Parts: sequence; structure tokens; C-alpha cells
Amino acid sequence: MDGLSGWSNPEKPWQAIVTMSLFSMIVAWLNWGLSLIGSAMLALFIVRRNPKVDYRLLVAAAYLGLGCTWHSGLSGSAPLLAATPDNFLIKGKLLDAVIPVSNTIFHPFNLILTLIILIVVTILMALMHPRPAKAFIVKPELMDQLKLYEAPPKPKKWESPSDWMNWWPGFNIITFIGGLIWLIWHFSTRGAELTLNVVNFAMLILGILFHWRPWSFLKATEDAGKAVWGIVIQFPFYAGIFGLFRFTLLSEAFTKAFVAISTPKTFPLFIYWYGGLLNYLIPSGGGEWAVVSPYIIPAAKELGVGMGTTVVTFAWSDMMTDMIQPFWAIAMLAVAKLNFRDIMGYLLMVFFVYLIITSLAFFFFVPNW
Repeated sequence: MDGLSGWSNPEKPWQAIVTMSLFSMIVAWLNWGLSLIGSAMLALFIVRRNPKVDYRLLVAAAYLGLGCTWHSGLSGSAPLLAATPDNFLIKGKLLDAVIPVSNTIFHPFNLILTLIILIVVTILMALMHPRPAKAFIVKPELMDQLKLYEAPPKPKKWESPSDWMNWWPGFNIITFIGGLIWLIWHFSTRGAELTLNVVNFAMLILGILFHWRPWSFLKATEDAGKAVWGIVIQFPFYAGIFGLFRFTLLSEAFTKAFVAISTPKTFPLFIYWYGGLLNYLIPSGGGEWAVVSPYIIPAAKELGVGMGTTVVTFAWSDMMTDMIQPFWAIAMLAVAKLNFRDIMGYLLMVFFVYLIITSLAFFFFVPNW
């Protein structure tokens, strides 16, 4: 990250915005959680090397991955759940078989649309950087508050065997090797079966390895909890909203209304808009997919819309309103020491451009597969 932060010219702060935007969106395609926290950390590195950059726009750029690319990538909840054997859709007889990621994440339409959004949004963010006189510069008192995680100091001597075990890297290495063996076995026996559990497991063992020592990993987990307490508190309330849609006829009433006026041509666009609206009420990719899939999939089958098209459309709809939904920004803003209103104006501009491009794509260019 220190190396990446040095790529941009301090006299051209828009270059820092380009670096931040590309990092956020590319890493989010690999893993949304890695982008959310990694981008917030990179912003702190960048602002130290580029003191003239507008800090609000920089943090807004750090949030782009959650609103532009994550659900089209390797940690997308809907594509990974649909690709998981014996998932709830197969058990509920809504699907006859899994939908492989080659038909969703790696489908040409999904990849091309991701690339277009990546380029257009990056250019837009660079153009929005204000003039030097109007830039929000990080003041010294704020800079003092921007602290990165620091591993606890290693004791000079061991007071007890447990102290030694807390700092012995062998446990981390053994755990990582065990996890790596399982991953090799998994892909060698099951092919390219990429599921949500596999992605999460891989991230877990990488985190254990990179921290190197058990105590560093545990203290980092404790420290991270301070940044996500807002998410922990709010999630039960979003679960209540989830219940209103999942266990009442409210969702079916919405669905029947737009399915009745849909055609195979307009169905993806209606699903896209509907999913984006619902995402503002249920800001969880997997949670929203659990709500909508039991009635969207039958509707798609009735209209003759392919399952790959349906899953990819939902994935993009779930990202549409993430940029104007503060829920997932809580952890990042806790690190950046800003409020959501500080970045909302920039994200709103991105939202409108994103909405226009993706709506056109899902009406005029989406294939049926």
C-alpha cells in the first residue's frame, strides 16, 4: 500500500483519486470485504503522500468497490450461492442444478459491463476533484487521528508457556498449510467449484498467515470490532425488514405487479430496478437474494428468461443503491474519521451515471442465456 500511494504525483491530486478508484473497484471484484477495509487503509497512506488531495473525494473513491463491482466478482453472493451444490434453491426445487460461475461471473456480458463501469467511474471521479482553493485538505489534528493498525509489541521474554504460544508463528503456519491442503484437494477433486464458503475460508487462512503470529491476528480481530460495531447493531433490524419481505405476501404483491407487465425483453430491466430499490431496505447481497429468488426465478422461467441472465441482473441490481446506502460504509468511515454526509454528494453523482449505463445495458444489450 505504501508503494501504491507513491504512484500519484503530489502536485496532481486527481492522480491519487484515480489510484484509489482503481484499487477499490479492482480489489472489490476479488473480494468485497478486502476492498472495504483495504481501501480505507490505502486512503490513509495516500493522504500522507498527497496532502493536496481532497480527502472527502478520496474516501468516496475508496467506497466505489462496494457500489460498482463487488457483486459482479469473485465474492458475489448470488452467483456463488447459485453455484453451491445443494443450495437452498435446489432444495426448494426452484433450480434443477447449480449455475456455474462460467455462466455468471465469467460470462462475457458481465465482464464487459464491469470493465466499462471501471473506466467510466474512474474518469468521473478524477474530473470531480475540486480546485485547490476548494479542496478539503486533511488538517494536522485530523491526521493525528488517522491511525493504522499496529501489531502489539513482542515481549522481550516469556513469562509463561502460554506467552510463548501466543507469539510462536508455527501455529499460524500449521493452520495455513492445513487450509491450503484442503483447498488443493477441493479444486483437484471438484474442479472449479467456487462457492461462498470456499472464498471465506481462503480469506481466513490468508489472514492467519499474513499476521504471522497468533496474538497479532487476535488483536487485529479485536481492533476491527471497533470499526464494525454499527453493522453488528443494525443487522438485527435489517433482519426484521428481511422478515417482512420473506414471510409475508408483501414481496409477492410487488413481484406480481411488475411481472404482469413484463416481457422477456423488459424483465431484466424491471428486476434490475426492483432489486436496487429493495437493496436499500435489505443491504445484504445474500439476504436479499434469499428474499427475491423464490419468486424471481419462477417468474423468469415463465417468461423464458435464462437463469444466468437472472442471476447476473440481480447481482448488478444489488450494487446499484449501495453507493447511497450508508450501511456498509460504517466500517470504512470509522477508519477514515468522516461521516457519510461528507462523501454522499460525490457518490450521488456516481450513482446517477452508474444507473444510466447499467439500465441501458440491461435493456438494450443483455443477452438471454
